[in-house]
Amino acid sequence: MIRQTTTTLILFILFAASQTFSQAKKADIYLHTVANQWLDIALEATANEVDRVGAKPTIQSRTLGLAVTAMYDAWAAYDAKAVSTCMGSKLRRPPAERTRKNKEIAISYAVYRVLLDIYPMDKAFFDKEFKARGYNPANLTTDRTKPEGIGNIVAAAILKERHHDGANQLGDEIGGNGTPYADYTYYSPMNTYKKVINPDKWHPLPFVNEKGDTFLVNFLTPHWYRVKPFGLKNSAQFRAAEYPKFGSDQLKREVDEVIDFNANLTAERKATIEFMRDGPRSTGQSGHWLRFAQMVSVRDKNDLDRDVKMFFAVGNTAMDAFIACWETKRFYDSSRPWTLVRQYYAGKQIKGWGGPDKGTIDMPAEMWHPYSPANFVSPPFPAYVSGHSTVSGACAKMLELFTGSDKFGETEIRRPGIITETPGDPVSLPLPTFTATADMAGISRVLGGYHIQADNVAGLKMGREIAQYLWKDVIQKYFDGTYKK
Repeated sequence: MIRQTTTTLILFILFAASQTFSQAKKADIYLHTVANQWLDIALEATANEVDRVGAKPTIQSRTLGLAVTAMYDAWAAYDAKAVSTCMGSKLRRPPAERTRKNKEIAISYAVYRVLLDIYPMDKAFFDKEFKARGYNPANLTTDRTKPEGIGNIVAAAILKERHHDGANQLGDEIGGNGTPYADYTYYSPMNTYKKVINPDKWHPLPFVNEKGDTFLVNFLTPHWYRVKPFGLKNSAQFRAAEYPKFGSDQLKREVDEVIDFNANLTAERKATIEFMRDGPRSTGQSGHWLRFAQMVSVRDKNDLDRDVKMFFAVGNTAMDAFIACWETKRFYDSSRPWTLVRQYYAGKQIKGWGGPDKGTIDMPAEMWHPYSPANFVSPPFPAYVSGHSTVSGACAKMLELFTGSDKFGETEIRRPGIITETPGDPVSLPLPTFTATADMAGISRVLGGYHIQADNVAGLKMGREIAQYLWKDVIQKYFDGTYKK
């Protein structure tokens, strides 16, 4: 029985909910600044939302982008040069007030109010964290001579600007159905999984739940190309070039590569796929790269000012990368390997992953399956370009530009199969540079069977171009006070 689901990816949980960082790695994250602490709170709240309704990486990227912007805008009021995203230099405080304590208070009030607006169901959690730091949730002052007032003013300005930024947070966009974040652009796929009219185009894939029922999931946030970017001129500014079409030599080679990877899943490949599926506690690629940024903060012994600026740069780069990626996905509406393998090898036998703990087997092409649970065949949106590649390419380049070095110097120790089948012995995944880490994220999607190389290569290129533009033309200008909207 086929049944349509409107639930935003309950199935995404098992796919994305992974122990992305080993327990040892988690223990290394010492939250030593208020910015670092509030980022961790934002990540936990985002993960709680995934537990409730399923993973939504585009929406999560916006949430985290707003949280780090709240930090930055509140902090900017106490900096000599920096300007905020919403109010420029209007909130600039005199030198005598530019203390660490005032920065911490302003940041805390701003982030608290922004997160509470997005996740009102987590009020008890936020209040507990807020009060533990000595702050009063009932303090609504807008007195700009007080850091509490700065935080409250900043939060109100950000929310006023973002409540109608195209994301449909309030569910009140014309064309929508009243549901927050719902599509209002009337997207409809050309194909169905049973009838493929055009093999170059995407369609929902059949997933199977624990009861054996088959269900479909629609395109996640197909309207995301309409979300106002943080710094890009528009969502199509870095749209990727055309992708290889069905019947081309390139596409056939890349589909064969995916089949070969799927039939030869080593322990290291499995660990790579699962490590990069999502990160940590299902916070999407934005959360994954903000966790990496936290690791950089600890490595470099960042102070509050540097943490605020780094998280602001990485979080907003991720948000814009998702917006740009989704514009390309919507524009081309391209198919996944699940469809392409069946089109190229219809009626033929191929080798592939046989399912949890079954290894490689011979199978009809119609039974081919990515290295993923049955209840999550592939991400529910078009393939080109890869979101993992785009966001990872962007955030890795931003970390390189911000720190002045490509060096990362971390290692992930991971048990392969831990979120797909019976776990194996731990393997080591070196992360020597930010670039290599982004490359690993990108190739993991090809290894997993969710993307072809064209999706990965174009995504990495797009992401790196976005980061270069944002760093040169936007972020540094916010920092030095020269940015003009």
